[in-house]
Amino acid sequence: MQTVSEVMTRDVKSISPEDSVRRAAQMMDELNVGSIPVCDGPKLVGMITDRDITVRSTAAGQSPESTRVGDVMSTDVRTCYATQSTDEVLEQMGDVQIRRVPVVDQGAHSLVGIVSLGDLATQKSNGIDKALLEISTPSEPDRSAAH
Repeated sequence: MQTVSEVMTRDVKSISPEDSVRRAAQMMDELNVGSIPVCDGPKLVGMITDRDITVRSTAAGQSPESTRVGDVMSTDVRTCYATQSTDEVLEQMGDVQIRRVPVVDQGAHSLVGIVSLGDLATQKSNGIDKALLEISTPSEPDRSAAH
């Protein structure tokens, strides 16, 4: 059984919930990523994505300089442990259509790494085709009148 610790990226850059949305966007540009873990000290408290910035901040007319990451980040973050099997995490990624999962330690919920679909794909996992299909299937658009 292959574990997450064997494939995860360990030196992960994170951002504080007190940093500005502009700083988050700049970091995404510098790192060429679409999401960044948000940590209060070592503890993972959320993730901010390019979509969070666009939909929750820019579309609402908020200033990128004065809007804090903590105001627009996603707090319901799926995480995994370094000791979990890659197949188990891959199945979870497919179930909820996500491409990256922060890896936390089991005690303090501190960020220790991140595992991506790409990390898992290079390991010839049996479930990669199924997970990729599930992750890549478009969601139905929100057609509620609440827009």
